[in-house]
Amino acid sequence: MAYIQVLIAGFGGQGVLFAGKVLAHKGLEEEKQISWLPSYGPEMRGGTANCSVIISDTPVGSPIVSEPDILIVMNLPSFDKYENAVKAGGCAFVDSTLIERKAERTDISVHYIPATKMARDLGIPTLANMIMIGKVIRETGVVAMDGLRDALSKTVSAKHQDLLEANLKAIEAGYEYKD
Repeated sequence: MAYIQVLIAGFGGQGVLFAGKVLAHKGLEEEKQISWLPSYGPEMRGGTANCSVIISDTPVGSPIVSEPDILIVMNLPSFDKYENAVKAGGCAFVDSTLIERKAERTDISVHYIPATKMARDLGIPTLANMIMIGKVIRETGVVAMDGLRDALSKTVSAKHQDLLEANLKAIEAGYEYKD
């Protein structure tokens, strides 16, 4: 029985909420029980943002993620704030382009992905979030890669369908990244 709690955190404008939405929608397509709870400061772009996602085989009683199994952090303030919240034995995924320090904990597995640099190098500078999602899928199996295109095409707004291939390219780059 799976009950996986994910917390994604960073600055507004880094696609934190969208990344959570992609995971939630893919989980929904896998016929899982889902909770997606966005949270952001009044500043939005440039302010803090985080997103709680729960993917479960059983009904989700509360959308609050206080002890994530999986932490995805896109900036140093988020890493500082949430590192100690990760459940012992859990995983943290760190954008090492923007976060230079290493984890202080030894009871979690930590993956350092230079997602922002990778996105820039691939010519898709706004998709570091999707690179992180690809790595998370590879390392945790929280959702399957199979059928991701369908879930993504339903998550990307009609106005931005031209970005579907770029999002897939970013997810695949993260999935293939070896740290």
